Amino acid sequence: MSNVRKAKHGWVLTLIFSLISIAYIMPIVIVLMNSFKRKIFISNRPFALPDAKSFVKIENYINGIQKTDFFRAFGYTLFITVGSVFVIVLCTSMCAWYISRVKNKWTTGIYYLFAFSMIVPFQMVMFTLSKIADMLHLGNPVGIIIVYLGFGAGLAVFMFCGFVRSIPLEIEESAMIDGCNPVQTYFKIVFPIMKPTAISVAILETMWVWNDYLLPYLVLKINKYKTIQIAIQYLKGGYGAIDMGAMMAMIVLAIIPIILFYGFCQKYIIEGVISGAVKG
Repeated sequence: MSNVRKAKHGWVLTLIFSLISIAYIMPIVIVLMNSFKRKIFISNRPFALPDAKSFVKIENYINGIQKTDFFRAFGYTLFITVGSVFVIVLCTSMCAWYISRVKNKWTTGIYYLFAFSMIVPFQMVMFTLSKIADMLHLGNPVGIIIVYLGFGAGLAVFMFCGFVRSIPLEIEESAMIDGCNPVQTYFKIVFPIMKPTAISVAILETMWVWNDYLLPYLVLKINKYKTIQIAIQYLKGGYGAIDMGAMMAMIVLAIIPIILFYGFCQKYIIEGVISGAVKG
């Protein structure tokens, strides 16, 4: 009887989670369908499949690429994402290693400051952030990487610290006995061991930075530098006029890279999160 009940419960859970999955996927499907339809049909029949009257082939994609200067915006977004993720992973992993191995009141305080930063609402620092970024001339693709480092450090340090505490200290002591200095010990011994967590942090930070709209809008000089998200917003014309076809097409192009990236790397997320939770 217990096996029969488990089987029934399994089917019920499968059905529930299947419906939830459909609810999450449907918005993407609707955007994809509308990216191939004329503007008037998007407004009048947003949930209908493209037909002979509404189908415009790739016209919306061509118009969107031309109006948004998509490839330029894609280049800025890619540069900011890759640069930010690289700096976050490198700096936070070193910081986590240091504060996990050096035990004193200062490192403990630093750790709690990083943890506290994860619960501070972004709206609390919006005005101050934009003002300081403007004063320090950070309104460019290189400067915003520093801003992303600050906002992404909390979660990354928290995950790395949990993993570093699970690494036996004897491994590092053996490396130092063999003649390694702290820098060599970190890059040759510690960081390779932290690979699962580093990959997980890189995936989570990549998804955040790539999809972010508000931070680039506040920090970047948008008359010179537009990420994909900002460029798509500028498809809205005067008096509320919106080229819905081009906007839908650009949204599809914006989400394709991150979906492919996530699909390729998703197997590392759970592994890294679990690794970071050990002895945390």
